[in-house]
Amino acid sequence: MSKLFQIPPRAPFAADPLNSRGRLFDQEASPTRTPYQRDRDRVIHCTAFRRLKHKTQVFVADEDDYYRTRLTHSLEVAQIARSISRVLGLDEDLAETLALGHDLGHPPFGHAGEDVLNEAMKEFEGFDHNAQTLRIVTHIEQVYPDFDGLNLTWETLEGIVKHNGPIITKPDTKLPWAFRAFEGWDWLQTHTYAGAEAQVAALADDIAYNNHDIDDGLRAGLISIEQLLELPMVGDAFKNVMDQYPDLKQTKIIREAVRRLIGYWIDDLLRETRANIERFKPECADDVREMGQPLVIFSEEMEQNITTLRSFLQEKLYRHYQVNGTRNKSKRAVRQLFDVFLHDPYLLPPHLQQLIGKPGDVKTARVVCDHIAAMTDTFAIGEHKRLFSLDVGL
Repeated sequence: MSKLFQIPPRAPFAADPLNSRGRLFDQEASPTRTPYQRDRDRVIHCTAFRRLKHKTQVFVADEDDYYRTRLTHSLEVAQIARSISRVLGLDEDLAETLALGHDLGHPPFGHAGEDVLNEAMKEFEGFDHNAQTLRIVTHIEQVYPDFDGLNLTWETLEGIVKHNGPIITKPDTKLPWAFRAFEGWDWLQTHTYAGAEAQVAALADDIAYNNHDIDDGLRAGLISIEQLLELPMVGDAFKNVMDQYPDLKQTKIIREAVRRLIGYWIDDLLRETRANIERFKPECADDVREMGQPLVIFSEEMEQNITTLRSFLQEKLYRHYQVNGTRNKSKRAVRQLFDVFLHDPYLLPPHLQQLIGKPGDVKTARVVCDHIAAMTDTFAIGEHKRLFSLDVGL
């Protein structure tokens, strides 16, 4: 019988919920939840989180009910982030919160939708989904009577903004408009790295989407196991499963190989991060922030394997003609929605018409951008039909 897993003690550099830097707006502490548990609950109950159910990961949300959406992806990232954080002695609740909230700012149709919104907003300082996530949790969500947004803790906001590293890397770095619009952006120390929990959430995202895109691509028939056998690490995982279980049906081969791959990535991260901990010996969360490099990392070999896999997925899956066909239609739909709302904003819902400026101006553009970014795939498709099809609404 295998030895029962023992939960490690809390690491000295873990985020401490009892010593959180607090919230922008003071609120009485919860008697039953830590600040990070409270943040997690606020993310789960917010409107933007529910909308992830019908937002694209790779496949448009109405193509099939099997493929991953932004919601199921976020749940998978959260599970991986919690598991890694538990082993490293970090605050699991904070890592889970950041994983659940990391994609709130994504528009419909995945990165295709983001590319179009960024281009459409070019003369209005562009669009970035990470900055939009901050805008959602500090402004757009309308929940509480005394302030806009969710009023999340400093540590959660920091993780949202900096999970991929420092935002200000040079003295002349220009922040995205959505960051600058947040009155407390300089409060978040944008020149440093984020805490360890945010770094875990960021790499848990990489682990989830790369491996689960393999799963979805195989089950959609857009890539094959034979193609994957040529890739380092990925090919070995599939070959080992097929050698061990020569009569196993393909669906189980896929599931077992992907399960093993996720384990390879997590084991590599834990090994390299533990080596970093031993090397740098951080004694508090701020030591992690001030290291000048990430604490939570993959090995160089794993990074090379990841680069090879991403190149393969980019060429064989994301640019597959079937995926490309849907992507191109989606991009045209988002652009047409943006243009029609920008130049005729009285097509917007009445509550948004109260926020607009003149047709075509920056104030109207930002209202339109927020409106489209909040749409699910299914809602955007329906809005496009309503506004552009002569068969609808006559």
